[in-house]
Amino acid sequence: MKKMIFAVLALSLSVASLYSWAESAPFKSDSPDEYVVVKGDTLWGISDKFLESPWMWPEIWHANPDIDNPHLIFPGDVVRLVYIDGQPRLTVDRTVRMAPGGDAKLKPTIRVMPVEEAIPAVPLDKIATYLSRSRIVMPDEIENSPYMLAGPERRLIVGEGDIAYARGNFDDDIDNYNIFREGETFIDEETDELLGIHALGVGGARVDKIDGEVGRVMITRSYEEIRAADVLLPARERSVDSIFYPSAPDFPIEAEILAVEGGVSKIGKMDIVIINKGDRDGLQVGNVFEVFVRGELVDDRVAGERIQLPDERAGLIMVFSTFDKLSFGIVMEATRPMTIGDALRNP
Repeated sequence: MKKMIFAVLALSLSVASLYSWAESAPFKSDSPDEYVVVKGDTLWGISDKFLESPWMWPEIWHANPDIDNPHLIFPGDVVRLVYIDGQPRLTVDRTVRMAPGGDAKLKPTIRVMPVEEAIPAVPLDKIATYLSRSRIVMPDEIENSPYMLAGPERRLIVGEGDIAYARGNFDDDIDNYNIFREGETFIDEETDELLGIHALGVGGARVDKIDGEVGRVMITRSYEEIRAADVLLPARERSVDSIFYPSAPDFPIEAEILAVEGGVSKIGKMDIVIINKGDRDGLQVGNVFEVFVRGELVDDRVAGERIQLPDERAGLIMVFSTFDKLSFGIVMEATRPMTIGDALRNP
């Protein structure tokens, strides 16, 4: 697992602010007094054992003064529910020492573990895969990029290890490219504004030789068959070694789900979705939204009219990657099936 550095903030909350979040994120009535971290845990999952709203754990985390770096939590560490100045807090007792040069204070019972063994905030495997294989682009990025021309022996479909040919404007300073297939184009239904194009990663290539507009490339990886007209964009490996700090947006934002990975009709936990808001709207990595299933329009036979039923809460989505007008999110909780068009609101 890639190194995950997660910033846990210990906030000094006023009595008034404590009351404000306590109603929306209290400790569960059956929460344990302590929990021993095991391999495969996430901070979100551990917090779900204690909190009604697990994404709010940074607001009630207390940094243990016996640990110099409380930001990393390892298997074997003990998460405890404690009371400080009469207020409930979560804290961690470390049982490992980071190596080499770790900054946990060494005790006789402490084991040594590499920092890479620290548990992540959220499940990173699916996010990492998606970041490497999907991108939001605009038409000019596609129009000005090289594209696959042909494979060996005039084949139109190539795979990993093949030599192939591409045509277009190659950058002399770029050797490695990711290969994308143009996916769904997203248009704002109200303004007709182009929001972006979903570029689906199908493989990678390394430039071997350029002769005018034609480049000879080696296919270094393929997730599926690479075809003529697939687009080459400069390789940009997007790491998940980021700080995922779950938080509500800084101001009210209303958004909706535009698409879901895999094209399924029903959306559930751990599914990846595309959201119709992005950087320009103030979205940030880590922002959490409640999902609401749109209420149906039904006939009121008594009144002889049609009436809109209220929206129903269906789960939580956390944003993990943002672009100018669109974002990617992962479904962290699902209490009922969701679908494209469902509304997202501040929690």
